[in-house]
Amino acid sequence: MFDKKLVCVTGLPRSGSTLLCQLLAHHPEIYCPGQTSPLLQMLLQLRQSTSDNEILLAQLDNQPEEVLGRLMQAYRGFMNGWYEKASQPVVVDKNRSWIAQMDLAVQLSSSCKMLVCLREPGQILGSIEAQHQKTLAMDSPDNLASYSPYDRANRLFSKEGVVGFALNNFRNAQDFAPDQQRRMLCVLFEDLVANTPAVMERVWDFIDLPKHEIDFDKLSLLPGESDSHYRLKYTHNTYSSIRPTKPHTIPTRIDKELRNGFDWFYRIFYP
Repeated sequence: MFDKKLVCVTGLPRSGSTLLCQLLAHHPEIYCPGQTSPLLQMLLQLRQSTSDNEILLAQLDNQPEEVLGRLMQAYRGFMNGWYEKASQPVVVDKNRSWIAQMDLAVQLSSSCKMLVCLREPGQILGSIEAQHQKTLAMDSPDNLASYSPYDRANRLFSKEGVVGFALNNFRNAQDFAPDQQRRMLCVLFEDLVANTPAVMERVWDFIDLPKHEIDFDKLSLLPGESDSHYRLKYTHNTYSSIRPTKPHTIPTRIDKELRNGFDWFYRIFYP
């Protein structure tokens, strides 16, 4: 059995997951390195590899329950090894793909919770565009630098795009069983920045930890992501205090299409 409580930080890009992890790391009962974790991708690759193992497939014919049980125990053992040096009882694993793997997360850690970071889609796009304008000398990892802002937005919000893929995963989460939905807490970026103490009180309560006071003007800095991997198009900076954000200006046509294309999201969170 995985011997720690798993808290997954997931959700949309450019929606405050770096700041949320920075705040979570202040709690003495939480281990939170802050960077995007490769753990989930490694587990999925391990699952794919074992699923193609011919000897294991032969064993399934005779001992299906035993083999499946051993596999799940092996995955939990991998997680235990990954977080072996974490002395705290709660570990935070940050990865946008966790929300699409809720069923796996629950089997790996029966007490797992998910903090889902969300933000108004136009402001997500504005954040990406603003950083793109600072780094025009480099193409993006998804090779969108040569597109117009309108076409870049279309590709970012397509079902295969960085933002659209995450939004689609979140929409699919609406079909989770009630027990799984109760494991999710949505954290709006706008609330996290404007009402940080109140949001963190909800977070502590949700993950069943005693409230922890944080000096929001003297935040501890976490090691940064390897932003060169993203060609500096999706930066993950931490700061010593909460910084208010200026709203980005979005072209009217793009804003209208985002609101029409993701009307379900706006109805729920930005009516």
